[in-house]
Amino acid sequence: MTDILVVTVNNVAGARISRVIGPVYGTSVRSRSIVGNFVGGLRAMFGGSQEGYAQMVSQTRDQALAALRAHALSLGANAVVGMRFDSGEFDAGQGQAMNEVTAYGTAVILTPSE
Repeated sequence: MTDILVVTVNNVAGARISRVIGPVYGTSVRSRSIVGNFVGGLRAMFGGSQEGYAQMVSQTRDQALAALRAHALSLGANAVVGMRFDSGEFDAGQGQAMNEVTAYGTAVILTPSE
């Protein structure tokens, strides 16, 4: 896949926005296994690092960003400006916590400044 520049700012040094394509997003939803949730629950009761959950959130964010890039590319963009993340957690039943992350921004065509 051609790489898409993704930035959290609205302007890119040395480039100008020659065309605004519009909003783009990518969403990812992940969960930990029952065993992972059980071990995480034990760690929460006794205190300690939640590395399993941190890894899950990181992977979810990476997948959302990859989906954002794919969406922008499918529309012909070469960049996304003003990118932000939104996240949440919800109970999918049976004690299964789901982590959801959406990456969103504005797809644009950047050209070098003259």
